[in-house]
Amino acid sequence: MTEALKSETFTPENEEQVLEAVQWAVSEHAPVEIIGHGSKRAIGRPLQVAHGIDLSRMTGVTLYEPEELVLTARAGTALDEIEALLAENGQELQFEPMDYRSLLASGECGRGTIGAVLATNLAGPRRLKAGAARDHALGIRAVTGRGDVIKSGGRVVKNVTGYDLSRGLSGSWGTLAVFTEVTFKVLPRAETQATLVVSGLNDADAAHVMAQAMGSNAEVSSAAHLPESVSAKFVFGALPQGAATVLRIEGFAHSVDYRLTNLQNALDRYGACRRLEADETRLLWQQIRDVEPFCDDTERPVWRISVAPGAGHQLLAGLRLQTGVDAFYDWQGGLVWLRMEADAEADLVRGAINALGGGHATLVRANGALRNQIPVFEPEEATLAALSRRLKEQFDPEFILNPGRLSADL
Repeated sequence: MTEALKSETFTPENEEQVLEAVQWAVSEHAPVEIIGHGSKRAIGRPLQVAHGIDLSRMTGVTLYEPEELVLTARAGTALDEIEALLAENGQELQFEPMDYRSLLASGECGRGTIGAVLATNLAGPRRLKAGAARDHALGIRAVTGRGDVIKSGGRVVKNVTGYDLSRGLSGSWGTLAVFTEVTFKVLPRAETQATLVVSGLNDADAAHVMAQAMGSNAEVSSAAHLPESVSAKFVFGALPQGAATVLRIEGFAHSVDYRLTNLQNALDRYGACRRLEADETRLLWQQIRDVEPFCDDTERPVWRISVAPGAGHQLLAGLRLQTGVDAFYDWQGGLVWLRMEADAEADLVRGAINALGGGHATLVRANGALRNQIPVFEPEEATLAALSRRLKEQFDPEFILNPGRLSADL
């Protein structure tokens, strides 16, 4: 390596400096890693790059208008800082982005940055009702892998003409552009919340109960099933013994009471029911969001699997006949958090998903050697893979931004 290309990490403090760093990388054909707090650094294929662009100094809320339900911040602004500001005004990011630190044993890092929230399209248990980060993004500013500054959207909800790059770049994991500023829609926090716990259901019966609850007029905002193997690890063991099917209801206090009572009357024939009040409810759904049972300081492979809600329990039943797994369900059974007791067994997992009619699986936790050997993100069929490559070539023709993180050929 020449003297000019020795390892270097750029720490820009504004968009102009981000642009300079990317333009340097383009001119030198030098791949770079895009870093926020590093809390999700262990997701994806390990990068083989000598240089980095660290956005942790790109901080600050540049616009916050609570009455207009809009917030704009520089991409490196800490998520904790933004959530604290919103809480002071009785507001929140309603898609409740998860915190990967405990699962990935990256506790020394910050929780994450607001730019990374959109770059990875985070979501939490409320996704059934509120969607994910991309559904709340109003606008972005970014530097592409060509060394150009782009802007999309703005500070009002109906502002998009042509391509919606805010949504298009979400979930690209920093492989197409470097966000420098993001604008999100924010919403009022519910006055209170409570959880109805239905005890003792097997996975199949729980899927039926969750479907019935989501189809009721109770306006359930989150639905999860915690099999007996994991239920004691939530809320400091406050859940009843055995499996727990949990249903969250949010809103004004009188409305929550009324809706939860009606829901309990409709479901109590399936199993014993109890209510968790607001404090325990907040902790429970935060632990479900952050995959508490598998935050065990190990590298045992953990998969994040998305399938049709009615297929989750079928997937797990089939896998348990072939290998050792532990799991629980979110998103009405459509999100399966699966921990393998031995190898990752990617072919087995993805084969079982295909046999059920489709879905996708991401290997969220594994050691670096394993993440180099198997596709971490769901492999795309040929047409989509070709489209992804063309998109990469348009935004990052030199393949300098997080090269290979999503797949070996990108």
